[in-house]
Order: sequence, then structure tokens, then C-alpha cells
Amino acid sequence: MTTHAKPVEAFDLVIFGGTGDLAMRKLLPALFRRFVDGQITDDSRIIGVAREDQTYANYRERVAEALDKAIHDKECLDKSRDAFLALVGYRPLDATKDDGWNDLETLLGGNDERVRMFYLSTSPKIFVDICQRLRQHNLNGGNSRVVIEKPIGHDLASAKSINDAVGDVFDESQIFRIDHYLGKETVQNLLALRFANALFEPLWNAAHIDHVQITVGETVGVEQRGPYYDNAGALRDMVQNHLLQLLCMVAMEPPASLESDAVRDEKLKVLHTLKPINADNASQMTVRGQYRAGAANGGSAPSYQEDLGGKESTTETFVALKAEVCNWRWAGVPFYLRTGKRLPQRVSEIIIHFRDIPYSIFSAGSGTINANKLVLRLQPDEGVKLWLMAKYPGPGGLRLQSVPLDMSFAEAFGVQQPDAYERLLLDVVRGNLTLFMRRDEVEAAWRWIDPILAAWESGNDTPKSYSAGTWGPSASVALIERDGRTWHDGDE
Repeated sequence: MTTHAKPVEAFDLVIFGGTGDLAMRKLLPALFRRFVDGQITDDSRIIGVAREDQTYANYRERVAEALDKAIHDKECLDKSRDAFLALVGYRPLDATKDDGWNDLETLLGGNDERVRMFYLSTSPKIFVDICQRLRQHNLNGGNSRVVIEKPIGHDLASAKSINDAVGDVFDESQIFRIDHYLGKETVQNLLALRFANALFEPLWNAAHIDHVQITVGETVGVEQRGPYYDNAGALRDMVQNHLLQLLCMVAMEPPASLESDAVRDEKLKVLHTLKPINADNASQMTVRGQYRAGAANGGSAPSYQEDLGGKESTTETFVALKAEVCNWRWAGVPFYLRTGKRLPQRVSEIIIHFRDIPYSIFSAGSGTINANKLVLRLQPDEGVKLWLMAKYPGPGGLRLQSVPLDMSFAEAFGVQQPDAYERLLLDVVRGNLTLFMRRDEVEAAWRWIDPILAAWESGNDTPKSYSAGTWGPSASVALIERDGRTWHDGDE
């Protein structure tokens, strides 16, 4: 598995939506890996909660099946499965009704010193119901914490409503708004690269950086998320949270420390300095697309409309936009963001493009001198790659070639990189809020996104079509190439 680390204190984790896809595919396997590594003690409890009426034994069988699919080290799985399942329990409960809550209170009550975590892996529509009933049954005090999954709202008004309702029950210090991208090793290594080395931070400004690209590409379509996705779209589903958080991590000023509010204060400043995109400039600064049938993943892929069962829709499955951070450090440096479904690669990357050298002393026959690039890959293979110019070996004259200094984290440290949820779940136990979004961050992001949505709606233009298996509509290429730049595609 991974390197051994210090165990966290014993806890009770209640997963509302405990039979859902997120719990089975991500949360429970992440907890299993941390248990195997010795970070979760035998006296901790993991309790799934859902409407289905089933026994402990039935639920544990389902968890065991989920682990079989998610854990590739079968020897480790066989050795530790039963011990982990002994921590797992289940309570049938409808979050919108009173039945079952007394049993949950009896199970969890009586020890306010013990860490109690409530993970709301449910529709945001019932966040309020769950939180109010937790208060009614005195489960919101002491060391209680609540974890909220995205989407936090559909727009600024609904986000405020959810934040108000949850904040009425839990103090802000108890609320963990999770964005799993912030738990990825590469995102945290961005902090280390910038602030633990003398090499990069002096160059981390408009004088030396030409532009920044952030790409989050998915090869899959909407799969089982069609109803949700069609009401959200790529801008709400990915840009408002994941991509803007990555932008903030790149652009923020050095925090005074790594304490949670010090880091989040700096991210909030970035959101406040983003140049507005609205009806006046949305057509020049944004592109939205929707995939049509095409060749993808070694076969043919249906269109978005077909994935919805033939329903006509103007929801975007692709977004590209040009963001600008209006402060002294970044003035004039564009941040190009793009994300989409049915793209050629499953990849999440941050690319820092440095400026060209001011003058070349080399002859034209030496080859083209490319600007340096720092590529931080979040998935699928987490690592850092720095592209430099070097002399091609041999006696045939001085020939230049762009080559990468490539560091794969798995190879460099000889360990399997933990899943983001592994780190974030244990950070909740520790009470460490650094990698979680604060209320004002969420609302500042919506405040920037809402005018883009309004501009699209008032413009009455439909998303531009692109074939499945391509990098989005041609307009996204034009968005960056009219500035004399190109998208970083693939492993170049």
C-alpha cells in the first residue's frame, strides 16, 4: 500500500448515502487503505446510512464486493478485509423522516469528546433535513463535524441558502466543504515547489510567465449522472469548484503559514481579483460545447443527446475560458481553463508556460528554442515535468532539443500515491480545514460564475458541437490561438 503514518484518534463516521456510488467506489476503499496502513484504529466505527432496509451482514457483503473491485492488492485485501468489515455498520434511515433517528442518537450519543463525522454523500436537497435532525438529536455538538460534497448550490443564491442552513446547525470550524482535487498529491506539491524551493517563486510572476493552462479532461460521457448533469453542466460541475480551486492554488500569494485560514485567505483574494466575465465579453472569453457521436476509447461513442435517452438539451459538456487575475503579480498573464467529457484523454494538468528568452545567441541551424514549461499532472500519473532546452548529444555541431526533467511521484518515492479521499477523510478526523473550502470561497466563486451563466442564457446561443474523442469545439482552439498560443495536448 503506502508508507506507514501516525494513527489518528478513534472516530465515528456516519456516511449518509452509504449505499451510493461515491461511498462504495471512493470513500470505503479509501478508508480501507488507511486502515491497512495503520492510521485507523480498531475502535473506530464506520456507519452507512440509507433508506434501504438491510442488516449489518447484508451491508458488509456489499462493502466487501466494493472492496474487491477497488483494491488491486488481493493479498492485502484477503488479509485485512474481515478486520476492516468489523468496523462497518449500517442503519436504515430516511433523512427526511423521523423514524430511525433515535436509534442513531443512541448509537452515537453519550461521548461528546469522541470525534463524530457526518459525511453528506447525498443530494444537496436534503442537506438541510439532515443537519436539522442532527441538531434535534443533539449530535451537532462536541467534536462533531459535517462533510459536504459538491455541488454546494446551483448559483450564488442557492449556495448562500445551503450555507445559511448548515451554518445554523454547525459552526464554520465544524464544516468541511470537500473538493477532492485539493487532496491530490500534485496540488499539495505545488505548495512545496513554490514555497520550499528558491528556484520557482522568484519567477512566479508576469515578468517571467507568459500564460497558464489548466485542463481537466474526461474520456467518459455522463454515464449514470445524466439527470444531475443535465441540470448542472460543465461550468457548474467542474469550473466553479475544481478548476477555480486549482487556479487559486497557482495564483495565490505566499500565505503567512500553512494554517487553514492563512491559506484560504490567500485563495479568496485571488477569487476577488478575477476579471468579470459577463454579457459584454462572454462571447470573446468563453466557449461552451456539447459532444456528438464519434470515435472514442477505441470504439464508437453516442452523442450527449443519446446518452440522455434522446432528450433534447442545450447543456454544455465542455467549457473553455480565458480568466485574468487583476493584480500586480499576474497582470497581463491569461489563465486558460478547459474541461469536458468525451475528450481524447483522461487527464488533469496545470501547465506553467514561461516567457521566451529575450535574445538567442544560437544560429538558426541549432534548432527552434522553445519556452520552458512546468507541467504538473494530477492524473492519471501524478508527477512534475519541467521542459528545458538542452544540447543533443554527439559531435555533429550544437543542436538544441526540448527535453523534460520528469519526476513521477510513484517512481521517485517508491510508494503508491494515496487517493485524494484518503488524505481528506483523515484531515476531517484531525480537524484540519486547510484543504477544504470556506464559505466565503464558495460564494466568491459563484459570484464570478453567475454572470457567465446569465450571459449564456441571454445570448440564446446553443453549445457548439464537437465529436466525441476530440479536444472540444474548434472555437476553443480559436480562443487561445488568437492570442498567439496553443493548447498543451497530450505528452508534448
